Amino acid sequence: MTDDQAIGERTAEPVADRRRAAAKLAEFHERAARSRSPGTPQAIARQRSRGKKTARERVELLLDPGSFVEVDALARNHSAELESADRPYGDGVIIGHGTVDGRPLAVFAQDFTVFGGTLGKAHGEKICKILDLAAKVGCPVVGINDGAGGRIQEGVVAQALYGEIFFRNVRLSGVVPQISMIMGPCAGGAAYSPALTDFVVMVDKRSHMFVTGPDVLSVAMGERVGLEELGGARVHNTRSGNAHYLATDEQDAIDYVRQLLSYLPDNNHDAPPAYAAGSDPDGTVLDSLVPGSRSRPYDMYTVLNAIVDDGEFLEVQPLFAPNIICALGRIDGNSVGIVANQPMELAGCLDIDASEKAARFVRTCDAFNIPIVTLVDVPGFLPGSEQEWNGIIRRGAKLLYAYAEATVPKITTIIRKAYGGAYVVMGSKHLRADLCFAWPTAEIAVMGAEAAVNILHREQLGAAEDPAGIRAKLIDEYDKTHCTPYRAAERGYVDAVIAPSDTRKSIADALRIMNNKRETSLPKRHGNIPL
Repeated sequence: MTDDQAIGERTAEPVADRRRAAAKLAEFHERAARSRSPGTPQAIARQRSRGKKTARERVELLLDPGSFVEVDALARNHSAELESADRPYGDGVIIGHGTVDGRPLAVFAQDFTVFGGTLGKAHGEKICKILDLAAKVGCPVVGINDGAGGRIQEGVVAQALYGEIFFRNVRLSGVVPQISMIMGPCAGGAAYSPALTDFVVMVDKRSHMFVTGPDVLSVAMGERVGLEELGGARVHNTRSGNAHYLATDEQDAIDYVRQLLSYLPDNNHDAPPAYAAGSDPDGTVLDSLVPGSRSRPYDMYTVLNAIVDDGEFLEVQPLFAPNIICALGRIDGNSVGIVANQPMELAGCLDIDASEKAARFVRTCDAFNIPIVTLVDVPGFLPGSEQEWNGIIRRGAKLLYAYAEATVPKITTIIRKAYGGAYVVMGSKHLRADLCFAWPTAEIAVMGAEAAVNILHREQLGAAEDPAGIRAKLIDEYDKTHCTPYRAAERGYVDAVIAPSDTRKSIADALRIMNNKRETSLPKRHGNIPL
């Protein structure tokens, strides 16, 4: 070989390398482009015609602009039996991480434009990967569900991956906040993953969630029921209690989740994010809030507005069991969970739904280091055979268990009625409330004066010539002796009787002193909550 030939070959090598590199780069751009838009234009058009956004649009709206980092964009179905066109990149789900208000978040979003968002092996493995990432770094995870269930063509593999996802949901429970957004169908086994997460958000007339769909019900049971009636967003927000917020549209759902995240810590080892203290609401409105007649209701939302920063709070499950209010707010810039009886609904009684709603909320707050503020006006448990037959004893015990188990700061204020067992259950001193306050209007007793007098003095009233006059006198005596906060205060069951207008200040002072609360439990694997 001559010198000129050698020089020519050495010159050709860099040119060939550059061509190979350029070809690989072109292949990368082609695959990347195909991974970003795996759905056909027709499928995307159908998605938008239903008033639904694409999976990628949802992720970008949820996260801070430009913060999304995608993972496994090029993952695809592993089956050699399928043609390349039947193995789209991404396999129908987008996963990755980004930030919300500058804080880290893991996210997955099912893509209904690819195989109807159904779950196959690659699809399920991607969701498992992002859940594992959330566990490693200790950040919240949001799942955007829009899929028709398991991919039938992949058989038992799809069911196996559902099991892997469920296992991770349980493993992450109480470790990092998990939020599910139902943006379309969520059917069959797929429905159990949202059920295992902390919060479920659904969109009115767009979201549907059920284990057994209308068609199968019709064939198997002869029961005819519509999609909305069976598993629509409104049903799960008002009747089943499976959902925590009914969004008017997808943007409303995303806004709610972003706001929800602002109250929650990244994980169970962190404190919730703190903000500058908001302005003090006008507390003087509380001094004249409670009516003179104990049978007249008042709106508990007035109390909430007067104790949280700027009068702002985020309610959880507002349409389910409205006789109890569960909400997240801030006092002095710090997150608190608020549980309050609502006298405007069922007189504030505890029933099956209210007990389970509040118990779940208390346990969620306790898991994520959020102090619990309880506002009490409860005349008792709702009476009735239906309540008894459907397990009010067991279900009411869930709320009792949740309060007794909670180790975060617990501050209770008794506003008016606190009768019988319901008084004990609602975050009382006996369940280790750290500080318990009472308004002068508080009535802490076994039962109301009228009922107590009718039982205690039945014979005397039956023999009296003027039973109405005697009854009124006995009721007045019982009121002064028993239906008062001062007898409970004398025994240390109430730490202070406060003016209603001082409620915010009293709670804020209590939260400050309890900020470094430390409490240990007896050694055990776990308790056995009455499920």
